[in-house]
Amino acid sequence: MPRREQTADPGSDETNGLTGGPEQEPTGAQPPRRRRWRRIVLISLLVVVLLGAGGAVAGGLYLRSVESGIERVDAFEDVPEEARPQPVVKGAMNIMILGSDTRDPERTEGSRTDTIILAHLPKDRSSAQLISIPRDTWVPVPKSKDGNHGGRDAKVNAAYAWGGVPLMVQTVEKFTDVRIDHVAIIDFAGFKEIIDALGGIDVNVEKNFTSIHPPFRAFKQGVQRMDGEAALDYSRQRKQFADGDFARIRHQQQVIKAILDKASSGGLLTNPGKLNSFLQATSNSVSVDKSMSLLDMANQMRGVRGSNLTFLTSPTKGTGTVGSESVVFADTKRVPSFYEAVRRDAVPDIIAQGKK
Repeated sequence: MPRREQTADPGSDETNGLTGGPEQEPTGAQPPRRRRWRRIVLISLLVVVLLGAGGAVAGGLYLRSVESGIERVDAFEDVPEEARPQPVVKGAMNIMILGSDTRDPERTEGSRTDTIILAHLPKDRSSAQLISIPRDTWVPVPKSKDGNHGGRDAKVNAAYAWGGVPLMVQTVEKFTDVRIDHVAIIDFAGFKEIIDALGGIDVNVEKNFTSIHPPFRAFKQGVQRMDGEAALDYSRQRKQFADGDFARIRHQQQVIKAILDKASSGGLLTNPGKLNSFLQATSNSVSVDKSMSLLDMANQMRGVRGSNLTFLTSPTKGTGTVGSESVVFADTKRVPSFYEAVRRDAVPDIIAQGKK
């Protein structure tokens, strides 16, 4: 069975993905390799749970068939309860999504967290807000369990390299003051198979540019139909854009939304053969925490569509350096009020503040 690392190398100082970490401090001994679990990728989960009531029965049958076989990560192990934020609005849910791109041509090191998203699901489940936290955001990282790392400011993704998912939970909760209810870890390279199973997606390209990776595709401004290879290539591009990794975040958000839009409009759940191919294509790419129930989420979110998703980026003041490291500075004036709106489940405030 294929295997993947569950911990990450903090990476180099250069921002060659959506995560990275300090070079100066060694990562120490790496925990044992974990299996690359057989299950549907998070996008499959989102597609099924975000489709309407008409597809709930069919979706439930497929979810029930995979639910029992899903292996879980202990995301909250050794996370001190007394240090965690308390929920403010009963029924609202926050899911931390950690992503990697294990086949990125620019990467030469092992698996690591290339994407950090805080997905907020409001109490009424009428929408969802997906908040990207840039991988190089400079934040306080708590001490790792072994006491050898953390206890100081660092790039946010360094927490994953130093203490796995539990330390990542602590770091994001400390930064946002938002309690994380569930965790999902995905491999963005799996998007290729997902998109091909859907027959391609439509993406609105912001400007003409050429990929820096072979076969050096030319992307034309405007709406462009992309197969899986082209969409994955598009989602990796950053060097041709003045805002670097922020452009890459934007492209990944576009691809995620396009997948959801295509799946929800393409009769996926009414075509058993197509749905089966879709689920088969998205195996081996995701892990979730021990308490997440796909069936419960499907029942709760039958009214949400791709059009009800809002993609935002955690407030920042731009990039700079700390010592020899290139970092992203959080906007310390806006961050508290932005995440307070998330805590209060104030969706209009979340969207308004996130788009400032």
